[in-house]
Amino acid sequence: MHTPVTRFDAAEYLKSPEDMVAYLDACFEEDTGDGKLIRAALNDIARARGMTQIARDTGLGRESLYKALGSQGNPEFATIIKVMKALGLKLHVSPA
Repeated sequence: MHTPVTRFDAAEYLKSPEDMVAYLDACFEEDTGDGKLIRAALNDIARARGMTQIARDTGLGRESLYKALGSQGNPEFATIIKVMKALGLKLHVSPA
């Protein structure tokens, strides 16, 4: 018997700003230092919000945004800040 399997997509579960903040905060905690988990989380959150709108709000092209936040992306810090601002998020620092 074959059981159909669907791919998990975190973006489908990010319904509220609180969900998005909790998810991104957890990814900051778990990231190994290479930023891949944070980039992936920003991708999920941007897709949950609507990548076209985020592209407009950041002034970046939609394709460029997909590429920067994609699995092979390596976005500049300025891009990360623009995306976070477009998502209504702020980056805060606290002692480790």
